[in-house]
Amino acid sequence: MPTQEQVDAAEAIEQALKEAELEYERPRPDAFLVTLPGERKLKTLVWLNIGRHSLLIKSFFCRRPDENEGEFYRYLMRRNSDMYGMAFTADDVGDVYITGRLPLAGITPQEVDRLLGCLLSYSDENFNPALERGFATAIRKEWEWRTKRGVSRRNLKAFRHLVEQGSDDGCAR
Repeated sequence: MPTQEQVDAAEAIEQALKEAELEYERPRPDAFLVTLPGERKLKTLVWLNIGRHSLLIKSFFCRRPDENEGEFYRYLMRRNSDMYGMAFTADDVGDVYITGRLPLAGITPQEVDRLLGCLLSYSDENFNPALERGFATAIRKEWEWRTKRGVSRRNLKAFRHLVEQGSDDGCAR
């Protein structure tokens, strides 16, 4: 049987999601899976899990870097000091998440909106810089592969500076 704090938190979350007109699922009474639309990272999925005393916020950010791990993780750890209610974390294999835990008593519709807005900002604003640090070689290979085959490079346009000088500028193809 859920406590009153758990019920209140669930109601606050649902109200915030409906007011913001966000896409979400509720696979269990204590869990919400929210889809946040972004610009750099086109879609961010966020789990909101209501525990006995706290709300767990967790979102996959990106997989373990292919290269330059030290600089990749240092970049993200430096961001943590400016983040509200959450931080970049890594699992056992090095995949990166944005994770937070807040007391249920502080969960209001306004706070849920603030947390989701912050998470979206952290995910979206740090996505390309993180990819540049941890996946530059893969990005260059993908650019070359698409160029050779005449495939659109539009979603790689932000990484144009990683590609050697002298290539054509047909980014919009």
